[in-house]
Amino acid sequence: MVLNKLARKLALSVMCAAGTMVPAQAIAEGLDLAGKTVEWVIPFSETGGSAKWANFYAPLLSEALPGTPTVVVKFMPGAGSTKGANWFQNQKFGDSEGTVIFGSSGSTQFPYLLGDPRVRYEYKDWNVVLASGTGGVAYLPPDLAGKMNGNDASALRETDFIYGSQGATRLDLVPLLAWEMLGLNVEPVFGIKGRGDGRLMFERGEANIDYQTSSSYLKGVTPLVEAGTAVPMMSWGALDAEGNIVRDPTFPDMPTFKEVCEATEGCETSGAKWDAWKAFFIAGFPAQKMVFLPNGASQEAIDTYSKAFETVKARGDFAEISSGRLGKYPQMTGTEADGALKSATEVPGSAKEFVVGWLQERYGVSLK
Repeated sequence: MVLNKLARKLALSVMCAAGTMVPAQAIAEGLDLAGKTVEWVIPFSETGGSAKWANFYAPLLSEALPGTPTVVVKFMPGAGSTKGANWFQNQKFGDSEGTVIFGSSGSTQFPYLLGDPRVRYEYKDWNVVLASGTGGVAYLPPDLAGKMNGNDASALRETDFIYGSQGATRLDLVPLLAWEMLGLNVEPVFGIKGRGDGRLMFERGEANIDYQTSSSYLKGVTPLVEAGTAVPMMSWGALDAEGNIVRDPTFPDMPTFKEVCEATEGCETSGAKWDAWKAFFIAGFPAQKMVFLPNGASQEAIDTYSKAFETVKARGDFAEISSGRLGKYPQMTGTEADGALKSATEVPGSAKEFVVGWLQERYGVSLK
């Protein structure tokens, strides 16, 4: 029988008082997964940043969980991730006893924030055990990148761009709004199942502008840059302690969108449009990817998974092995993860109102 948290403490104190020696590991584990398989569900295709993030963590999590269960990553793409998220909403912890976890992304958070009618999930029902920050990079073919004058993107306004998009209410609204603010004519082709599919469109010449989250950029786009077939345009940036947009620590030599906006005539880094962009950037990137246990998870299970991710983070080689796969971003557990979840699932009403209106006017997407 799994004891609840209070009962475990009481049992420990009674056993210690009686002089019974209890192995510390047995008390700390809380959830024994020996001989079991943990399914980590990702609501995107196997080609995107979420896949790379989960595939990086899966073997490390397996080693850190009590009983060293097998951790397998399963992909459930569809409807810009709402298909998988709606499925997870119907999972009950008692049915899996810790063998089902879910990985969300900004493209799962944004439909929730915007009141997308396809959303049937509620973040308040889920239990966060890891929150991973990330960044993003926009890039161009070399001939178009050559038209930029330093950080000034004005010369790109004469180009008709094609972009492979998961949907206007997904994380893609961050680049789509940014490019519009720069005055670029970017026509999205909606319906791809993951950002990796957008990169493949770029590689095949079907798209001439793209963006990837950091993990996917590092693995999938860096080889294109090295081969001379892609050139970074800008990163979205990162937040400093005062909430200012600064250069992304993973790409410190790359200008941020704010820098490019400031250098491009007609693009403003103040006002309603900028405030909306920044609000959704904050909701989508500093805590972009999160791991959850389903509704009804016991405190023992939450503590067990949180401790396992803490153990992974405490590895002596973690900084080295993660920087090349995930980038240099916070990996948060416990109260930090709770705070990250709050910032990722709340935006000011004015920002939401602006984006809802913009989606209707620009793409005919009605969320009212």
